[in-house]
Amino acid sequence: MSEQADHGKRPVSAVLAGPYGHPFHPILVTVPIGAWVSSLVFDVSSRIVGDPGFLTKGSLWLIAIGVLGALAAATIGFLDLMAIPTGTPAFRTGVTHMSLNLAVTASYAVNFVWRHADYGTPDAVDIGQLALSAVSLAGLAAAGYLGGRLVFRDGVRVADEATQADAFEHRPRLDRHP
Repeated sequence: MSEQADHGKRPVSAVLAGPYGHPFHPILVTVPIGAWVSSLVFDVSSRIVGDPGFLTKGSLWLIAIGVLGALAAATIGFLDLMAIPTGTPAFRTGVTHMSLNLAVTASYAVNFVWRHADYGTPDAVDIGQLALSAVSLAGLAAAGYLGGRLVFRDGVRVADEATQADAFEHRPRLDRHP
């Protein structure tokens, strides 16, 4: 393995970014993904049910939770990006991944402000707000694809093969008899 590839596997700060082979960024991204997917479900549902006010309010707060979660994930993700040597294809993929995610987060922040102006009205989510959420979620999917590429193809913040091989070594089981 090249020294540059090994460098991308090591955390910049194990305390902040997670220890070797167990980064924090992947667990943090579940918050905005889950919140924003759920907000879109609430948006669509608000246009179907007879009394949509609770879904409209719920969607607004799910967007807010997603934005806050995305900022936390971005902070830790930035540390992981700094572990990748600059000038490499993996670094360029990381910068694109980060840029897309920041654009998505900004679009959800705009969507939050737009919706907050109508907070408390019993109406369904506006079709423009719903469309912005759908487009933002598509951008999030593209960013997620690039994040998956960084991990599964480029091996960023993944333990090296020698460390992984330990998990597949056959070791005799010690039977425990009373």
